[in-house]
Amino acid sequence: MPVRAPFDPTYDVADARFHDLIDPDAKLHHLADGCTWAEGPVYLAADDSLLWSDVRSNRRMRLDVASGEVTVADEPANFCNGHTLDRLGRVVACEHGTRSVVRFEIDGVRVVLADRFDGKRLNSPNDVVVASDGAVWFTDPTYGIDSDAEGFRAQSEIGSSNVYRIDPLDGSITAEITDMVRPNGLAFSLDESSLFVSDTGVSHVEDGPRHLRRFDVDRCRVVSGGEVFATCPDGVFDGFRLDAAGRIWASGRRGVHCYEPDGTLSGTIRLPEVCANLVFGGSDRRTLFMTANTSLYSIRTRTVGREV
Repeated sequence: MPVRAPFDPTYDVADARFHDLIDPDAKLHHLADGCTWAEGPVYLAADDSLLWSDVRSNRRMRLDVASGEVTVADEPANFCNGHTLDRLGRVVACEHGTRSVVRFEIDGVRVVLADRFDGKRLNSPNDVVVASDGAVWFTDPTYGIDSDAEGFRAQSEIGSSNVYRIDPLDGSITAEITDMVRPNGLAFSLDESSLFVSDTGVSHVEDGPRHLRRFDVDRCRVVSGGEVFATCPDGVFDGFRLDAAGRIWASGRRGVHCYEPDGTLSGTIRLPEVCANLVFGGSDRRTLFMTANTSLYSIRTRTVGREV
């Protein structure tokens, strides 16, 4: 994987608050190349590494942050997509190929957490987050069954694309959000009173959604809300993360868009490729790692990322 030299990023500043979050002298580092659809990054503090998905190449990649060495962690990897960590530091992954959400134990044993709802196979779990109570929430659009490019072509057995919750005690699965076209990325607010979910339904419906919605959560269940929090300025929001101040950093066609907690677009970090997902990492969680089309990028910020 040839890697280009660091270069100066381009920032679009929409709000003066953005100046406090970026270092104009920071370099954009191109850490890896050669992917066919880079997605789903997760930072592992235990060994200062980053895992991400090369979805269409059916492999999981690994970056040793200290040395910069890039290796293939798993191949094949069941067309994996989104990743996160649970409260014990175990990797939780979405797999298009098996149409399931899985967890990797510390010893590497793979455990299936969900592959069906009401007796029907899931579509193709896309992104995932673990709440403080241990519940696993995930989105289930059809991208992995729409063609053989990111999984295996098949008809949806459920007939809709929903957001689900896996109960941490008994493993039961509930459909918490059922009115989205293609739910994609998701993340909780800092106090977990809100769940943000991106809808990339414009990929399947003319003039369809390309926005981020906010839902009210009470006692770990969606109870109300669903209003549009932000609409992507260009393309669609895919994956996104929060920083420790509650700002949302969301991927898009131009790069990474930063939104203040009040919904104001603060600014954009421009990338030379379409950004699909991102995660904060490094020992101080100030490094923003970004997966974009064929590549993995990083840049230092002046904010601190929320712990995943």
